[in-house]
Amino acid sequence: MSKAKVYIDGQSGTTGLQIYERIGARDDLELLRIDDDKRHDLDERRKFLNAADVAFLCLPDDGAREAVSLVDNPDTCIIDASTAHRTADGWTYGFSELNATQRAAIAASKRIANPGCHATGFISLVAPLVQAGLVPADYPLTCYSLTGYSGGGKRMIADYEADGRPDKLSAPGIYGLSLQHKHLPEMQKVCGLATPPVFMPVVDDYYKGMATSIMLHNELLPGVTSAKDVHACLADHYADQRFVSVVPFGGNEPVLYANELAGTNELRIVVCGNERHTSVTALFDNLGKGASGAAVQNMNIVLGIDETVGLV
Repeated sequence: MSKAKVYIDGQSGTTGLQIYERIGARDDLELLRIDDDKRHDLDERRKFLNAADVAFLCLPDDGAREAVSLVDNPDTCIIDASTAHRTADGWTYGFSELNATQRAAIAASKRIANPGCHATGFISLVAPLVQAGLVPADYPLTCYSLTGYSGGGKRMIADYEADGRPDKLSAPGIYGLSLQHKHLPEMQKVCGLATPPVFMPVVDDYYKGMATSIMLHNELLPGVTSAKDVHACLADHYADQRFVSVVPFGGNEPVLYANELAGTNELRIVVCGNERHTSVTALFDNLGKGASGAAVQNMNIVLGIDETVGLV
């Protein structure tokens, strides 16, 4: 049986390098490699994109759209890690744990939009609650999300790891102050919300790992009498999932650390609270389940391979 051919368009970026690390040594795939001096040659890129069974796009949004325009092979499956197609018609959202049919939709798709890192955390918490009717579509959601500096790409990584860097980089940095973060459209659409949440991202002085949290007023949630009801809903939704799990209620540590799952493709949900208020936090790796790990998981699903292959 021939090996599936895989091409990474934009392999030199953070996500592209991480995907390569996860699949480069696999013997069940044939990794197509473009010459470095031809990475920007449209004809050469077109040749590689159309030769691939699966092509990862690890490019800026405009570059991703250009890459899609180069593909005329109907058998090439594109997994786009950019923001360009996450809410576009004809594209399948690449979070297989979203609902009971999403994994099958990914397996059948030739156009898959890999989720954003902050969006992965938010959607993992909110979508099941909306689907179950516990969180109304018009609920005024707020969210804060803490990420390691690797999420900012090569330039931010260089800034944080430079000798003589500014002292301010040792402290958490609140950004996205316009409240118009690029992940908001997918967060709203995929969760089925009437309006986007108020979202505040924070970058801190550690390499990778993410903690995305929402806070809820239980009295505004239909059928919710305490945080335990929210926990039960999420535990039921993710009961049979390999990479997403829900910590037993009341069994969590008193402090949550955002880098706890760095280096894995795991996403762990922690529900805390009481009769009045609930907090829900998703812990995961912004470069794992929040980016390249999810992309490899989607590729495995498309190729009919055990989706855990190459992932931890």
